[in-house]
Amino acid sequence: MPYELIGNRSFDIFKQVRRLEWDTLLFFYGAILGVGALSFIGYLDAVSHFLYGQQGPTLANILIGLSSAFVDNGTLMLAVLSMNPPITQGQWLLVTLTLGVGGSLLAIGSAPGVGLLGQAKGLYTFGSHMKWFPAILLGYFASIAVHFLVNARYF
Repeated sequence: MPYELIGNRSFDIFKQVRRLEWDTLLFFYGAILGVGALSFIGYLDAVSHFLYGQQGPTLANILIGLSSAFVDNGTLMLAVLSMNPPITQGQWLLVTLTLGVGGSLLAIGSAPGVGLLGQAKGLYTFGSHMKWFPAILLGYFASIAVHFLVNARYF
């Protein structure tokens, strides 16, 4: 049954999905399709060799996290998983951390941000999100430092 009683309100997941706009859904479909194409033509292997082979896994994961501010973080995680770099468990934890936090630097870097911009219709804008950029960037680098302190045994 699609309805669950929450307090005095009912929740219908189908009604919520129906409210999503097609352009939002097609954006994510296109992003995932693009990762598949880049993997197929060998571009992800080249990027993996450059980032993880020449730059080192820590710098690579930090750069990938920062790039998730411009490209959907879920899409980039799919790209890293497709690359399958030979990294330690601590580095896998680092890439998930940097992608999650880095995607929030700009509202367009995360699925919830894109969804919110589509649903809020002018109430929450890219410009209103940018006032939080310095705090999120500070949190980004602070979370990396804390990760190295707390999870040092995984490196």
